[in-house]
Amino acid sequence: MNGLILPPFYSWQEFLDAAQLPSSISNGAGRDNRTACTAWAGATWEEALELARDGWHEPLEEVGLSIGALRRLAGLSGRGPVLEPFLDVTGGEVDIAAYLSGAPECMVNATVQQVSRRGKVITFLIPGSYPSTTPHREVRNRGLALAALCAGIIGAGHSVEIWSSKSGELRGDPIRSHSSVARIVSPGEPLNVGRLIFAVAHPAMLRRLWFSVWDAQPRDIARLFPPTYGSSTDRVPGNLPAEIRDPYIFPVLRPGEPHWQSLDLAMAWCRTTFTDLGLSLP
Repeated sequence: MNGLILPPFYSWQEFLDAAQLPSSISNGAGRDNRTACTAWAGATWEEALELARDGWHEPLEEVGLSIGALRRLAGLSGRGPVLEPFLDVTGGEVDIAAYLSGAPECMVNATVQQVSRRGKVITFLIPGSYPSTTPHREVRNRGLALAALCAGIIGAGHSVEIWSSKSGELRGDPIRSHSSVARIVSPGEPLNVGRLIFAVAHPAMLRRLWFSVWDAQPRDIARLFPPTYGSSTDRVPGNLPAEIRDPYIFPVLRPGEPHWQSLDLAMAWCRTTFTDLGLSLP
């Protein structure tokens, strides 16, 4: 099997820069703003870039939860002092998405919460590829569970490193594997909730940004991807840097899996995974 491997994108900005390079093909799906493609991706190309820059807070607003409440819903509260951000009319910095929406509570403030502290660094690799028939609802529920898991781990005093991948197999003769990874959150970096939720819960992360990264590769490579952009497979999880040891690799998202059918089921999965990682529940 011949492999197509891109160097890792070590930062979110590096990934966004790569996604905005000029496409080398005319039939790439990443920037195709026809109605059917936009409905499938969940956003136009321009909207996807805006969400990637400013964050996607809409899922939390729809269910009426803060990230702290989401963490508590997942049963991942801990012990010990930590600052938990929330939106208010006053604060130390502006939440761009809330400000642009006209909400008076557009400033980020913080309160002291109690969590445990242990100090691990946990690396996640989240496969960003999934079948084209996967409903938006399942992508979102899975993403919110991942966000709650990450927030719970940080709230327990640990640090997370989060990578997204666009990897899998391209049909043809020969069959070719392809692999690309981008770091969403670096160890010790403050958790950017809006960015994380966009990257793991919005279909445009795959169907706009990741597709555009591959559309911008040299033409002899880019032309291999449309229209299907490969099949996702657990056999090709992603080419993480060699210095990363023992990452937790999430399984590929498959449509119809029972634990992504509702937010409650997704949160139950989150609690189980927290325990499986060797972390203590309160």
